[in-house]
Amino acid sequence: MKFAYKFSNLLGSVYRKGNVLFTPDGSSVLSPVGNRVTVFDLKNNKSETLPIEAPMNITCIALSPDGYTFIAVNEDGEALLCSLISKTILHRYHFHRKVHSIKFSPDGSKFAVTRENKVVVFHAPGKTREYNPFVLYKTFFGPYDETTCLDWTDDSRVFCVGSKDMNTRVYGAQHFTNLIVYSIGGHNDEIVGAYFEKDSLDLYTISANGRLNIWECDTDLSGLKPYEAPKGNLPKIEVNSDDEDEGPYGEPKNISKEVKLSKEEEMKQVDKVIYKKTARHSYKEARGDKASRGTVTSSAYHKSTHILVTGFDDGVFFLHEMPDFNLIHSLSISDKTIATVDFSKTGDWIAFGCSGLGQLLVWEWQSETYVLKQQGHYNNMNCVVYSPDGQNLATGGDDGKVKVWNTSSGFCFVTFTEHLGGITGVVFNQNGQVVLSSSLDGTVRAFDLNRYRNFRTFTSPRPAQFSCLTIDPSGDLVCAGAQDTFEIFVWSMQTGRLLEVLAGHEGPVSSLSFSPTETLLASGSWDKSVKLWDIFDNKGAKETLEVSSDVLAVAFRPDGGELAVSTLNAQITFWEPHQAKQVGSIEGRHDIGYSRKEQEKITAKKSAFGKAFNTICYSADGKCILAAGRSKNVCIYSVEDQLIIKKFEITCNMSFDGMEEFLDKRKMTEFGSLSLVDSEEGKDLSLPGVKKGDMSSRHWKPEVRVSSVRFSPTGRAWAATTTEGLLIYSLDSNLVFDPFDLDIDITPSNVKKTLAKGEHSTALMLSFRLNEHSLIQEVLENIPVSDVEVIVDNLPDVYVDKLMSFVAGMIESTAHIEFYLIWASRLLMQHGPRLKQRSQQVMATLRSMQKNVTRKSEELGKICDHNKYIVSSI
Repeated sequence: MKFAYKFSNLLGSVYRKGNVLFTPDGSSVLSPVGNRVTVFDLKNNKSETLPIEAPMNITCIALSPDGYTFIAVNEDGEALLCSLISKTILHRYHFHRKVHSIKFSPDGSKFAVTRENKVVVFHAPGKTREYNPFVLYKTFFGPYDETTCLDWTDDSRVFCVGSKDMNTRVYGAQHFTNLIVYSIGGHNDEIVGAYFEKDSLDLYTISANGRLNIWECDTDLSGLKPYEAPKGNLPKIEVNSDDEDEGPYGEPKNISKEVKLSKEEEMKQVDKVIYKKTARHSYKEARGDKASRGTVTSSAYHKSTHILVTGFDDGVFFLHEMPDFNLIHSLSISDKTIATVDFSKTGDWIAFGCSGLGQLLVWEWQSETYVLKQQGHYNNMNCVVYSPDGQNLATGGDDGKVKVWNTSSGFCFVTFTEHLGGITGVVFNQNGQVVLSSSLDGTVRAFDLNRYRNFRTFTSPRPAQFSCLTIDPSGDLVCAGAQDTFEIFVWSMQTGRLLEVLAGHEGPVSSLSFSPTETLLASGSWDKSVKLWDIFDNKGAKETLEVSSDVLAVAFRPDGGELAVSTLNAQITFWEPHQAKQVGSIEGRHDIGYSRKEQEKITAKKSAFGKAFNTICYSADGKCILAAGRSKNVCIYSVEDQLIIKKFEITCNMSFDGMEEFLDKRKMTEFGSLSLVDSEEGKDLSLPGVKKGDMSSRHWKPEVRVSSVRFSPTGRAWAATTTEGLLIYSLDSNLVFDPFDLDIDITPSNVKKTLAKGEHSTALMLSFRLNEHSLIQEVLENIPVSDVEVIVDNLPDVYVDKLMSFVAGMIESTAHIEFYLIWASRLLMQHGPRLKQRSQQVMATLRSMQKNVTRKSEELGKICDHNKYIVSSI
C-alpha cells in the first residue's frame, strides 16, 4: 500500500492561459493550468486539480448550463469531454485546427465552436445516451478571417460571432425566413467581444482598439419567423413546347418549375431583420488618457444586471453600466495583460486571469473586495519543503519569491518578496513557525509565519551566491553553501551573527544536509567529494567521502544512520556516516528515462548521458528514497534491495520540450526539422522598413524537469516542483486491499459475529488483520467508550501502530471527533514510553495525528468564535 501514490493536487500555479469560468451556482471557478483544470471552491476555501490531463496546454473551456460536464480544448485542437461528477474523460474529439472560443447554448441543447473562419455547431452531449457525443448540427461560413468570440441569445435560437476581419455576424441557429446571416461592421480593428442584450437581438460589439458600438435590432426574438417548407401550392410555369427537348440539366420537357423571385420581390414578401447603430463609445475617453494605447484583450457582459467589464493589456479593467455606458468602477490589478474575465451567475463576482503573472482573482465589485487573490510563481520553481507537521509547504522560485501553501486547501496564504534574486533553498525550523530561504542575491532570510515579516537577514563578509541551505535539528544553526567562493557559512539563529566559515571544498557547494540526530553536517560539491563536518569541532572536515563524479545532492536518513549521495553519473551511493564506509549504490541512468529535445541532433540514448538525479529525499520511514532530475520521471527506490519500485510520469503534456524519445517524422522536411525554424508565434513581425514590434521576441517550449522532491513528514504524500507546477501525490488507502496475517477463517461475517458476542478486543484485532477500512470503522465505533481503556491497555504492540494510524486518519474526516480523541489520548498515555523508544518508526504516524488534530482544532475554533460573536450580537 505504501507505493500506491496517486496524483492529488497541483499547487504553485493557479492560471496559465485560456478562459476561466464560474460554475452555475457561482460558488466555484474553473481555471486551466497547463494541461489540467483546477476547481477553486470559493465558499469552502479549497482548491482541487482534476485528475484529467490533456495532451497539450488547454486554451479554452466551456461548461454546460447544468454544471455536470465541461469541454476542454487544447492548443492542438483536441477536445476532451469531461464529467465534473466522476472527474473522468468521457470522450475525445479532434477539431484539427486551433479553437478560439467554445460556448454552450443557454438551454444546453447545443454548443458552438469558432474554428478558423467558420463556426461549427454541435448537439450538446449528455442529454441523451449517444454512442458519439459530438454530433455535428451545422457549419456556418461567412467570415474572411479567424473567428474570435461568440455569444448566444437567451432563447438559444440565434448566436453572434466576432472575427478578425472587423465584422460581427449574426446567425440563426435554425432556419428563419427573416434571418439567415446578418453582417455588422463599424469597427477598424478585430472584434474582442460581442454580446446580446437580455431577451433581445440588440447587440454590443467591442474591438481591440477600445471602440464600443451599440446596435439596435428592429425585430424582437418573438418576431423571428421559422422557415416552413412549401406544401405543393407553389406557382408553376409550363415549359414551352417549342423549347429544347430537354432542359439545361437534362430534365424532360413540360415539367413544372418553381418560380424564382427577384430579391426585391423577396424583400416585399418578408421583412428582413435590420440592425441600426444607436451609439458609439471610446474607452480612451473613459480612461482619461487619450495618448494611451491600451488594447482591449478580454471582456464579459452580465445580461441581468447590464454590467460590462473590459480588461486591457496593461492590467486595467473597467465596469460600465449599459446601454448608457456609465462608468461604475476602474481598477488596475497588475501590470500584465488581463487574458480572461467572467461573471458569476448573480453578477456579484468577477473572475480575472492574468497569464503573464499566473494570477487568478475573484473580485466582488459592489463591496470592492477580493474574494480570491492567488498568484503562482511566474518563473521556474526551484525548491520545496514540508513543515514539520505536514500542514504547510514552502516553495521558492526564480522570481525571488517565497510562497507558503496550505496542503489541505491548496491556497497560498503568504508571499515573501524581500529577495532580489532567485531562491535556491527553503527550510522550516523545528517548530514550523519560521521559514528560511537562501538566494543568489547573497542573503539568507528568516521569515516569521506568525507576523508574516522578515525578522532576520544573514549575510556573508564578502558577496557570495548561496546555492543550498539547511538548519540543524535544534534550530540554532543556519548553514548555507556558496557556489562561487566554495565555502559554507554558519550563522546563529538567535543572534544572526556569523559563527564560522567552513572552507575545504575545491568546487561549488551543491547540497547540504544536517543529520536529524546530531550536529553532523554533510556537504556535497562539484569537486567529487562529500565532507562531513562536526560544527562544534572547528578543526576542518571530520571525514571526506570520495565519489566517482560531481555531487549533485546529499540527504540523511531520518534516523541519521545513513547518507545518500547523488552524483553526475546518475548514481546514488549510500554511506555509513560514522565509519565513512559505502554500504550500497543504485545505477539510475536507465530509470531517468530517455528523451530528446526538438532541436537536438543526437539520439535520446546519447542525451541521457548528461542526465542525473538532481534531487533526492528519504521517505518518512527511511526504507525508500525518492529521486528526480531533468526528465519527466520521478523514481522510488528500495534502499534495502537497491531496486526501483515505481516510476511516476509527472505529465503527458506535449507542450513541453523533452517529452518524446524519437524524432517526429511529420516535422521532418528536406531542409531539416521544422522545429529548427523560428516560429511565427510570439513574434510581432511587420513589413520591412516599418519600425514596429519587438523583433527580438521569440517563442520557445520550456523543458520538462523536476527541480526538487520532498516526502511529507506524515509519509502520506510527497511533493515535486516541476515545470508543470508543484505536484502533490498522496496515498488513497481506500482503493488498496492490504491484509495483515490473514487466515482462512477471518472473514467480514466472522468479524461481525465476534463483535455481536461482545468480544470487542478480538473483533478489533481480526478487523485489522483483514485490513478493510469500512470494517475497522464499524468495529471501532461499536465499542463502548467505557471499554476503550481496557482494550488499549491489553492491545499487543503490533496492533498499536495500526490502531494509532487508523485513528489519526479518522480524526481528519469523522464527525465523531470526541470519540476518536478518547482513543488517541488513551493510546498515547498507555503506550507513550514504548513509542518513544522507537520514535523513528512511528514518527510519520505521530506527525499525521498532530497535523489532523491541529487542523480540527483550528476549524472548530473558527466555528466557535463565529457562534460566540453571533450570540453576543443578539
